[in-house]
Amino acid sequence: MSGPPAPTAGHRTSGLELRELECFLVLAEELHFGRTGERLYVSQSRVSQLLRALESRIGARLVDRTSRRVRLTPLGEQFRTSLHPAYEALRATVDSARNAARGIEGRLTIGFQGTADDRIMRAIDLFHRRHPGCATEIVEIPLCDPFGALRSGAVDVAVTLLPVAEPGLTLGPVFSAQQQTLAVSVRHPLASRAEIDAEELAAVALISPDAPAPAYWRAAHAPATTPRGRPIPAGPGVSTLQEGLTLAAAGRGGMLLCRPTADYHGRRDLAFVPVTGLPDSVLGLVHHTARETARVHAFRTAVTEATEAVDTASRTADAAHVT
Repeated sequence: MSGPPAPTAGHRTSGLELRELECFLVLAEELHFGRTGERLYVSQSRVSQLLRALESRIGARLVDRTSRRVRLTPLGEQFRTSLHPAYEALRATVDSARNAARGIEGRLTIGFQGTADDRIMRAIDLFHRRHPGCATEIVEIPLCDPFGALRSGAVDVAVTLLPVAEPGLTLGPVFSAQQQTLAVSVRHPLASRAEIDAEELAAVALISPDAPAPAYWRAAHAPATTPRGRPIPAGPGVSTLQEGLTLAAAGRGGMLLCRPTADYHGRRDLAFVPVTGLPDSVLGLVHHTARETARVHAFRTAVTEATEAVDTASRTADAAHVT
């Protein structure tokens, strides 16, 4: 093959087109000129033209193309690694500015774990009042996969249980902390207790979320030891909340849940026993860092304000009860 294209004198980056960068990134994924053209709705020759223009600006070849295969050059690999996050951030910035210019419109998909309780619904109502031109869709996120829907783009934001320590994801406002309860069969020896201490979990097989939930996240919701280090038996793994509740009702183990989720899912064959000595359960609003649109920003603001309103009302009610 011929050597790298000669750079155009004096304007290696002037007139740079986003279409050239988009074409390169798609080609880097497909490694096939025909499939790249199909994804971009252009001809194969147009893909070649865009690639040549980008290589001319850079002054070096980014892709090696033979009759058998297409592959990135070492410089092409390096360029893709650096370009991808910058391109996604730029696209999100443009989307945000476009949405701001025409108002918050379109659709916002909200994922939730456990229960879409009063705090979540207040935030959605506030968002609707402020942005009636934006429709919302609410979908449940599997207990065993708290972050997968965000990474795939199936949801724009997700209300998930903490902790969140995921690269590429941003934790926004958090909801008020809630005491944990232990869901057990009404036939379980602990079912009649007004509350239990966390050390007593050493006698309970804890039902745990399954993979692909990260190990650190699973350990937070089904710990392997008590606060003093006593081992807690491992119960069955589950994919969904309903699966966990059913196994608990069948006497296969106990499941830790926050108080609002326990209240919402009350059933005759389960007892929900408050647990002292454990960290509170906390929900947080999470979004993909590179996909923060004006809609996401507006909903995050609504969550912050709605949560503050609920917390203020709760504190006022508590104070009135004390007096």
